[in-house]
Amino acid sequence: MRPEVAVVDEGRMGMQGLRHAITGSLLAVLVGGSAAGFAKAPGDVSDLVDARASSGESQLYARGYSLHHTSPGDDRNWGYWWNGSKKKCLSVVTMDGRYSAITEAPNSDCGHKADNNAAGVAAAVGAAAIIGAVALSHKSHNHDDGNHYSNSADEAEYERGYRDGLYNYSYHNYSRSNAYSDGYGAGTSQRGHEAPHRDGYAYAGGYAAYNGFGDVVGRNNADADDMLRSRGFAYFGKDTSDGSGHERTYWNARTKQCISVRTRSGSVYDAHSIKKKNCR
Repeated sequence: MRPEVAVVDEGRMGMQGLRHAITGSLLAVLVGGSAAGFAKAPGDVSDLVDARASSGESQLYARGYSLHHTSPGDDRNWGYWWNGSKKKCLSVVTMDGRYSAITEAPNSDCGHKADNNAAGVAAAVGAAAIIGAVALSHKSHNHDDGNHYSNSADEAEYERGYRDGLYNYSYHNYSRSNAYSDGYGAGTSQRGHEAPHRDGYAYAGGYAAYNGFGDVVGRNNADADDMLRSRGFAYFGKDTSDGSGHERTYWNARTKQCISVRTRSGSVYDAHSIKKKNCR
C-alpha cells in the first residue's frame, strides 16, 4: 500500500509552511508511517519544525518543557521532552542539526504515568505490568511504525526481546513471537548506538563495526575530544556557533561514522550520529 502524501497549496501556506509539510511527509514515507500522522506537530511547538536544534532546544525550555532523555540512531536523534504543567510528552527528531519532526508521545515515554486512553499507551502500561517493570526500556520510535503495539502481550514480548538485544543476551524466542524477534533486532541496533567504548570497538549485533561515543556527554570539551580521538574519531573541521553553543563534527574513517558533538559552557550536552555526507 502506497503511503499518502499531503497535497499542499504553496500560495496559501508560504515557503516556510510548505517546507514543514514536505519535511513531515518525506519523513513519514521513510519510516513507513502515514504522512498525515507525522506532519502534524502539536500546536504549541509546530513552529519549531525545521528550526536549528540549538534554537529549538532553547524554545522548548522557554515553553515549559524539560529534556527527559535522548536516544541516538543512524542518521537522526530522538529527544523526549516533558511538560509537567500540560502533562505532555514530546518526541523530537533531530536530523542534520535541525528539528525534522515533533510529535506527541505517550507519557510513559517520558517516564510519567499515562493519562489518556490510547490503545498503544494502555498496552505499554500493561506490558510493563506483565514483565514486572516500572517502565519499558524501549520507546515509541523503536517500533518500525513509531507506535507501541495495541496488545499488551505483544508489547511485553517486544520489550523482552528489546532488552535481550540491548544487553547482549542470547536470543530466547521460546514463544516464537514475531514481536520478540522485532524487539530483539531493535535492541541490538540500539546497543550499537549506545554501548560505551570497550577494547577499541563495540559491535552492533556482531556484524558492523561500531565505536561508542555516547559516554562523552557530560565531559568537559578537552576530555571529550581526547576520548574521541583515542577511538579513531578525527575532528572534521566543522565548528559552528549560533549563540547558544557550539557544534563540532567528527569522522571515524575505520567505522565510517560521522557524528555531531554539541557543547555549551565548556562541556558536551549532546552527541549523536549524522549522515556520512556531512563528513565528506
